[in-house]
Amino acid sequence: MSSPELLSLSEYRRRFPVGVELSQDGKAHFRVWAPGHRRVDVVFEDSPEDCEVVSLKRESRNGPGYFSGSVSNVSPGTTYRYRVDGSERLFPDPASRFQPDGPHGASQVIDPRSFAWSDQGWRGIRIKGQVIYEMHIGTFTEEGSWAAATKQLRELASLGITTIEIMPIAEFSGRFGWGYDGVNLFAPFHLYGLPDDFKTFVDCAHSFGLGVILDVVYNHLGADGNYLREFSKDYFSSKYQTEWGDAFNFDGKNSQHVRQYILANAAYWISEYHLDGLRLDATQSIFDSSAEHILASLTKTVRDAAGKRKAIIVGENEPQNLRLMRPLERGGYGLDGLWNDDFHHSAIVAMTGHSEAYYTDYRGKPQEFISAAKYGYLYQGQWYRWQHQRRGTAGLRENPEAFLTFLQNHDQIANSGRGQRCHNLTTPGRFRAMTALLLLGPWTPMLFQGQEFASNTPFFYFADFEGKLARLVKKGRAESLMQFRSLATPEVQAILPDPGDEETLKQSRLNFADRKRNAHIYRLHKDLLKLRANERVFWDQKRGRVDGAVLDHEAFVLRFFGDDTTGRDDRLLLVNLGPDLNLNPAPEPLLAPPQRQQWIKLWSTEDPEYGGTGTPALETTLNWMIPGHAAIVMRPAIARSIKPASLIHPHVQQALLKRPSKKRPPELL
Repeated sequence: MSSPELLSLSEYRRRFPVGVELSQDGKAHFRVWAPGHRRVDVVFEDSPEDCEVVSLKRESRNGPGYFSGSVSNVSPGTTYRYRVDGSERLFPDPASRFQPDGPHGASQVIDPRSFAWSDQGWRGIRIKGQVIYEMHIGTFTEEGSWAAATKQLRELASLGITTIEIMPIAEFSGRFGWGYDGVNLFAPFHLYGLPDDFKTFVDCAHSFGLGVILDVVYNHLGADGNYLREFSKDYFSSKYQTEWGDAFNFDGKNSQHVRQYILANAAYWISEYHLDGLRLDATQSIFDSSAEHILASLTKTVRDAAGKRKAIIVGENEPQNLRLMRPLERGGYGLDGLWNDDFHHSAIVAMTGHSEAYYTDYRGKPQEFISAAKYGYLYQGQWYRWQHQRRGTAGLRENPEAFLTFLQNHDQIANSGRGQRCHNLTTPGRFRAMTALLLLGPWTPMLFQGQEFASNTPFFYFADFEGKLARLVKKGRAESLMQFRSLATPEVQAILPDPGDEETLKQSRLNFADRKRNAHIYRLHKDLLKLRANERVFWDQKRGRVDGAVLDHEAFVLRFFGDDTTGRDDRLLLVNLGPDLNLNPAPEPLLAPPQRQQWIKLWSTEDPEYGGTGTPALETTLNWMIPGHAAIVMRPAIARSIKPASLIHPHVQQALLKRPSKKRPPELL
């Protein structure tokens, strides 16, 4: 290897401000931000006997603190680390593209140009019309790899999924974890496979019409393997704290370079891995008082990096601040959507009957689901007892697709203590009915891996830390679950799984045999997603096109209005989470069919194919007979008599059938 040549950014034409980039002439250009240091060396260490040191040059004496240099004869696969100020300690590259031995090991030179993409015709995705599937690569398959997950993509597309949301993959310490303790933001976790394996996953997904977005953590870094402070303490803020560690410095000293680092990471995933967007974790802990918030800058960066492709940015925001998804020109941050915890909390209370901890402010009543369908968030500024403050911001006219809505996600399943999925916490009928509401509602629905076939495997919190950190994580996890009175009892605390036990990970892995074992549930999801795709009123997600009414303590109706003014495109979704309901009288105009038409069943959760017991006619001479623990979709049809046949009492129907066919039956008024 030759000595480095000092090249300016304009001369080298770097794609990203930091990291290693290979040029056409066979050189590798190294650049790192290390303000406050006098010297930065690159130590090449392909083998202990063959180490070579190359000193990078400071770009300017009084500049922002970047060191760079171009080195000849550096090939893909070369491993290296940085040394600062002549110290004996070696550190991975803050912008390493791959860490083959984990976050404490050497970084590896990667050539992103070597992968042969086949998705040139892919145009990206927009939020409208998506059905999202949250996936954790380490537990989605028994192998826990990109290669194994790729083999399941065709099946997911066949199911009706349109976009996969990958839980964080930035390199973290240990053999397993959720990914929210990442420390090398540019390096995909080495035990899932090579960077090209991830690219193969994305390329294959696009070939099946599936988008892929990545969950990223820009609020903190993990506690083990974080070496950014060795290069600059200015990476982190002294003004703010998060629940999980030091917050990034987006508005303090030298923050412009920290911002540049994070924005480069966002652009990197979109451009280098052809991703279709990002999911931003815990945005309430991304602190910034700058004139332009980092989230607004990030939104612009992602869209610029996507070029002609469409890309989406969605976020998690516990306070439910709608400013995040308001347009940039209206002072917002421009996100396409936010997770809707309100719907989840109401659904869990309705299905389980438990309203403890952060479920305290939900009753699980019909009006909550009607309001969620019409307005998205339930809390838009009202008092929230659990937090002793107001929750949410006003916004009754947001587009429904902007609310990502779910019955399960990684957090909520694990927070059940024993990792139980919601079909194990309620009745089969309620689970089917709530699934129908989720997948047909005007929002953007999201499923968690295995939900589509009622996976019998739990999903726990797991993190492979060592020593004191492992003990602190185990203790902290148990204490966090004590907010639930039912999980605070000694007998439950005693059986909580150890996050650091490999068995906890193994138990969380999906078993695809459940797809056949629970074929009726899989068929339920598949048919619902087909119904959503085929019925315009369900996938069109137009604002103001859904209304609803409470029919009983646990029953309600949603009416989806189509474009046809005659009402023939309208659909009813009747949901009854309680016992059988005889609605008599029925003074609710949303139940009235369009003129000269009658309602007929289009689909029902009580179909025997889904494990139901059948669905008799809903309209009878006794008025509406709505089965319990069920959801039924109805469509209008031309009425053949003044009173539809379904309104005729069965005994009267039998009597009429016995009459001679020449005689016309009397009309029943």
